[in-house]
Amino acid sequence: MRWLADEVTVPPFSRDAALAVGALLEVVALGGMPTMPHSRPLPSVGPRCHELRVKDGNRTWRIVYHIAGDAIVVLDVCSKQTQATPKQVIDRWKKRLRRYEQEN
Repeated sequence: MRWLADEVTVPPFSRDAALAVGALLEVVALGGMPTMPHSRPLPSVGPRCHELRVKDGNRTWRIVYHIAGDAIVVLDVCSKQTQATPKQVIDRWKKRLRRYEQEN
């Protein structure tokens, strides 16, 4: 698992949400793929990019990640607030993915 330093921080998950996120990321790390409603592919961000959705009280957290050859790269963690993802948010994810790919 790799979090992009200085760009992605862990939000204030509840204990239950933190356990759910950990369990879902463990499935991915072991080569599995969670299904809807917990996960969906994000081809608009890049190949092997996905989003996890975890309910946490009245919030839904989005964990955007990329499956690299040797790591699960967390591109962002944010609260889902709209149905459609704003273009500037998708562009931020693409920029972070490019940065990771250039450094590795």
